[in-house]
Amino acid sequence: MTAPTLPGLEPAPTPAAAPRPGSRAARMALPRSVDVLKQIATEYGVCVRPLAMRRTDLDTGLTEVIDLPCGATREDKCAPCAKKNRRLRQAQIREGWHRDDEPLPGPEPATETQKSLILFRAHLEFSRDEAVRASQWNQVADLDEAIREVEEAIATEGLRGRVGPPHADVDEDQSDEDTGRRRKRSTKRRQDAPDLPRRKVERRTVGKTYTASDGSTYRPSMWLTLTLDSYGPVRPDGTPVNPDRYDYRRAAWDAIHFPRLLDRFWQNLRRCEGWNVQYAGCVEPQRRLAPHAHFAIRGTIPRDTLRTVAAATYHQVWWPSVDVQRYTADRPPVWDVDASAWVDPDTHHPLTTWTEALDALDDNPDAEPVHVARFGAQVDARGVMPGTTDAERTIRYVTKYITKHTGDCHKATTDRQRKHLDRLWRQLRVTPCTDRCANWLLYGVQPRKANAKLKPGRCKGKVHQRDTLGIGGRRILVSRDWSGKTLADHKHDARAWVRALLGTTTDGAQLVDDQADTAERVRHAWELARPDDPDVGPLSYRLMRSISERARWRSELLAAKDRAAQGPPDLSATQHSAQHHGEGSR
Repeated sequence: MTAPTLPGLEPAPTPAAAPRPGSRAARMALPRSVDVLKQIATEYGVCVRPLAMRRTDLDTGLTEVIDLPCGATREDKCAPCAKKNRRLRQAQIREGWHRDDEPLPGPEPATETQKSLILFRAHLEFSRDEAVRASQWNQVADLDEAIREVEEAIATEGLRGRVGPPHADVDEDQSDEDTGRRRKRSTKRRQDAPDLPRRKVERRTVGKTYTASDGSTYRPSMWLTLTLDSYGPVRPDGTPVNPDRYDYRRAAWDAIHFPRLLDRFWQNLRRCEGWNVQYAGCVEPQRRLAPHAHFAIRGTIPRDTLRTVAAATYHQVWWPSVDVQRYTADRPPVWDVDASAWVDPDTHHPLTTWTEALDALDDNPDAEPVHVARFGAQVDARGVMPGTTDAERTIRYVTKYITKHTGDCHKATTDRQRKHLDRLWRQLRVTPCTDRCANWLLYGVQPRKANAKLKPGRCKGKVHQRDTLGIGGRRILVSRDWSGKTLADHKHDARAWVRALLGTTTDGAQLVDDQADTAERVRHAWELARPDDPDVGPLSYRLMRSISERARWRSELLAAKDRAAQGPPDLSATQHSAQHHGEGSR
């Protein structure tokens, strides 16, 4: 019998013996040079999987291969590009959050030429209507061609949009079953949802200005988090206390229709407040794997109003019933070539078509929506003052997961978490995502535009994938009048800031942005180079050249910042630096 060791007198752990020099263990302990190269590239912000693009000068015929960033938004694909995209989104949120002026000015007045084109288009419309009334179809065809030419001239003149919809009433994207009457649903609010006041929405996006006791004015903004309802009690790790009672079906339906619920919330909030509320945020999964959304809101809104609007917001899904799953992925319906329809594998009777299923739903006065998505009671809202550390911390919090897949935001590290993820994913695999989803065949209904290529229970929609957890759409949500700029505009602003700091200029005729748009004349032709082209070197060589260039640019930029801190920027920077940075800004 071994005597017990007294507390505090345990023997010290034996240190692991160092591997023998020259052994395989010693060699495997050494880092690989390729991995170190990619690590340095990540530290310097160099794309680790660049696209080799061939650029041809149309004036001189000179051809060269230039590496362009891949533009990935996920860290598992390219960490430098993903971090750059995250910083760009943070700049977009920062620029539009605490604005005190309208981001988009009103349109300029129309010119006389534009007015004359619209007037001429009106005369053509009048003549066409007379020709249709007189059944002069040859003249109608000639007028349609004239209308097309005038509308092209209107667009060339600089007017946005169409004057009117096209006259062609045949939509190639619609089938015969879609040409019937338009289905209408009652707009009467549900009895279990509170009523909301409805005001006329003003054409303003700036919030309220407050005046302090000392006469100073300030304009705070807000940060908002919206979550879904509970599906059952969960543990601190996000797993359900009782998996058998956890409502996975409702969780799957809520995740799929969460974007529609968010759209309805902002619509209700704007009507309730009476002004065009602007927002920018991100949709992320909670630890329980249900989606929730963080938003930066310009201006302030009473918290009671936000909670009331969230409680009164819902989204009804008027689809056929999915209470009974009649088939499985292993024993699905079969496609009948002669009938051009999906039929039962035993009786060979055609399944209910999508039109028939909706007609039966319309004819039933007691019909209920197949699902109603709602927010939960937890609505977190607080004010944020501009220019504070809290504002910057909130921006980082809103964008903390945008570089990750939805399924990678919370890693499953225990068997309980993995089983919870598997149960949700199995439910998402059999939940219909759209009216064309192949999963409708599992419930005895042919989806809209059914064809023989459908695979019941194996829809390729993103919401059915394990990495998305039902969030298959856009995760970054930005309102139209947030900053008045697109993401490409913010990229251009970042390049302009660097060039102004370096005191360099770039010829506008040679300027090409990430979207292959030219400022003036097209001088270069771009095409994707093949990996086996003789002038496309190995990836390691290209990464080393890019790292060297990025290191020099960083030194020049830091030196320019020091000069700017000491006085006005030095405008005598070399053109060599300008050319180098112009290429790198792509």
